[in-house]
Amino acid sequence: MEQNTSTRPRLEACLTPALIPLYDVKDYIVVVIDIFRATTSICYGIENGAEAIIPVSQVEECSAYVEKGFDYLLAAERNGEVVPGFDFGNSPFSYTTEKVSGKTVVLTTTNGTHALHLSRAAKKIVIGAFINLTSICNWLKQQNENILLVCSGWKNNFNLEDTLFAGAVVEQLKDAGFIVDDPAIAANDLYQIAKDDLNQYLKKTSHSERLKKLGIEADIEFCLKVDLTTAIPVLEGERLVKLS
Repeated sequence: MEQNTSTRPRLEACLTPALIPLYDVKDYIVVVIDIFRATTSICYGIENGAEAIIPVSQVEECSAYVEKGFDYLLAAERNGEVVPGFDFGNSPFSYTTEKVSGKTVVLTTTNGTHALHLSRAAKKIVIGAFINLTSICNWLKQQNENILLVCSGWKNNFNLEDTLFAGAVVEQLKDAGFIVDDPAIAANDLYQIAKDDLNQYLKKTSHSERLKKLGIEADIEFCLKVDLTTAIPVLEGERLVKLS
């Protein structure tokens, strides 16, 4: 007998941060997605032993941590480039074990940290990327909670890479008893088109073109690798730490 829909958790996709006000985020576990490159770098940094990553909205907030005397690494990106005067930006290659193990990183990016701050009222916030896809999906299946996949997009607009990741999550969860909304279905349909060669499909995207102009194609390729890591970053207070 089919489960009563009133007791089944919902799996929904918010395809741009501009739409977050349409959702009562306190009713959801939120998965923040910013594939090129913030959430990939966060997942990689936590996997590689970063003690914590502190996401902040503004460059000035990032700088304030040093002014307060904290010995933190500062990472700031705007429009795909490292902000002058900071340790690094949001390239995943900056988040190696050698650089971040045992360290706390303060991070601000154009899109990902913005989406995260708009989602702060959620029951729980976790960070998703292709590099931790299976781990996060397996964990989500066990929660029996409403899930909102928040795509960071580009400056509040829709983008393809985050939507494709949302579709990849839906692919793994759609038979797990969730009520799936239209944006999540659409994301999954797009994923079906692209899944055999994500890199080739995403070559047409505007963000991919922006990153290529900056000479960082290797970042794009890395961000589309699947299941390199198992760590799931979770927001505890103001800090992203490894989910235990």
